[in-house]
Amino acid sequence: MYLTPFQESYFPNLHRSDYRLTSPETDEYNCFAWAAHINDNRWDPTNNWYWPIGVPRSVTLPSAQAAYESLGFELCTSDALENGYEKIAIYVKDDGQLAHAARQLANGSWTSKLGDWPDIEHATLTALEGSYYGHVEAILRRHSDG
Repeated sequence: MYLTPFQESYFPNLHRSDYRLTSPETDEYNCFAWAAHINDNRWDPTNNWYWPIGVPRSVTLPSAQAAYESLGFELCTSDALENGYEKIAIYVKDDGQLAHAARQLANGSWTSKLGDWPDIEHATLTALEGSYYGHVEAILRRHSDG
């Protein structure tokens, strides 16, 4: 199964050979929650949804970094798979506005919740870069439990 052609049009770098659907559409959670392993609540700094206590409620990279740092993540320099770590990538639009977050899977690929659309597993971070989500501006990591 794939995204619809309309949905795919938002991600010109995403090719059918580079992703697979991993869940149906839902509005129960979003990409920022999904990156933090949460699938029963939305994370949103601008609305009345959950946002980590003490973290500034702004749609900026520093705010997103602080949200994930509250969970034990720290800034790192590489999106490469590292044994003993899990990683999150944060996408920012050209105007500096926070746009998306993805989480690295144990196999080195990435998982993303595409708004209210499905979750996907995608091979690269560049697959979602473009005018809709912008580009990856930060990679964070934390020690994994496994």
